[in-house]
Amino acid sequence: MTDYCVIVTTFSDDENGQIIINALLEQRLAACIQVMPIKSYYHWKQKINCDQEQQIIIKTKTKLFEQVKALIEQYHRYETPEIIQLPITNGSVDYLSWIDQSCV
Repeated sequence: MTDYCVIVTTFSDDENGQIIINALLEQRLAACIQVMPIKSYYHWKQKINCDQEQQIIIKTKTKLFEQVKALIEQYHRYETPEIIQLPITNGSVDYLSWIDQSCV
């Protein structure tokens, strides 16, 4: 297992997204969080839906995944929020060291 990962989630309410982002950074569960506008197509409750959302890409340590997941679940307004962990299998030594220094 790698020591670092990216966690992806989405939100449609900017205020809700900012609450999640601020909490992750204040608790030092993330070194960096990037937000990008996306258009999501998905199945939900026997319907095909399309929504404008914001995707959050969270850079953190793998060992913090459960804490990040719990925080997202605590604050997120979606019934079933996307919470996906992707391993960072390689990267700049300086950048990965910065993640180490930035997260608890």
